[in-house]
Amino acid sequence: MLQLNVLLQAGTAGAGNSMMSTVIMLVAIVAIFYFFMIRPQQKRQKALQEARSAMKVGDKVVTAGGIHGRIREVSDTYFLVEISDGVKIKIDKASVFASSEEATQN
Repeated sequence: MLQLNVLLQAGTAGAGNSMMSTVIMLVAIVAIFYFFMIRPQQKRQKALQEARSAMKVGDKVVTAGGIHGRIREVSDTYFLVEISDGVKIKIDKASVFASSEEATQN
């Protein structure tokens, strides 16, 4: 009977250590996901939002669909982009990116 009691106590102590190590591993995995995936994505989104709010009339842009043009009017939610002489299109701000290369002949 004494041996059975000792074995039961050893089994519960091992289960407590196993549970603690499982919790520690879970916390470590969540921390890794946060620092290597979530946080960098949030930084990229913030930088992109700042770049969009800094765009002004005359800046060259590329739309999400690949259309190159120049900003002719800026609103709170959209840009009016001239893609050719006299051809202007209204584009949502979320689908416009700054262009780094000479895109149009204006």
